[in-house]
Amino acid sequence: MNATQLIKERRSASNFEEDIKMTEHDFEQIFELVKYAPSAFNLQHTHYVVVQNASTKLELKEAAFGQHKVGTASATIVVLGDRLAYQQAANIYEGLVNLNILSKQEFDHTIQSINQLYESRGSQFLTEEAIRNASLSAMLFMIAAKEQGWDTCPMIGFNPNQVKKVLQLEDRYEPVLLITIGKEKLSSRSPRGYRKPVREFVTFT
Repeated sequence: MNATQLIKERRSASNFEEDIKMTEHDFEQIFELVKYAPSAFNLQHTHYVVVQNASTKLELKEAAFGQHKVGTASATIVVLGDRLAYQQAANIYEGLVNLNILSKQEFDHTIQSINQLYESRGSQFLTEEAIRNASLSAMLFMIAAKEQGWDTCPMIGFNPNQVKKVLQLEDRYEPVLLITIGKEKLSSRSPRGYRKPVREFVTFT
């Protein structure tokens, strides 16, 4: 599909064909594209947990208030935002020094600026940054999955504290979305919902 077709064909799947297995290779093909998602300062705040284990999926289904699609999807993807992603800035930028793209002085200034920004804004900012950047990445995940022939559905209806407990997550990770993935039952697909005309949601000044 070209980009226009891909955007129009992506739908939120509410019902999945059961017992469709996805391989690690299937996911790697998706994530090889997802890694190009934009992120503030290229900090790559997003971490993904791919849940295929039946018992863990059942626990996630309970955390998602019993939503049927969590149980029938091939996997449930837990999208996490790293509140402390800025602490990895030196590791991310050191390659640019090794390639002589950044001087040592530019590197030091960049890392100092990033640390100062994130450490001066407080806890709420760290959480908001985690959510913003993970959301950008999650959208690309759904587009990349569709390009590979898979259907997805983003979900915000879940108890984040329960998800943290199920996956035994460190405090630094903020559960941002669940994304169910698999093959949609086309017989259950309803017509696409109403979309506003451009002039209703865009203002030109």
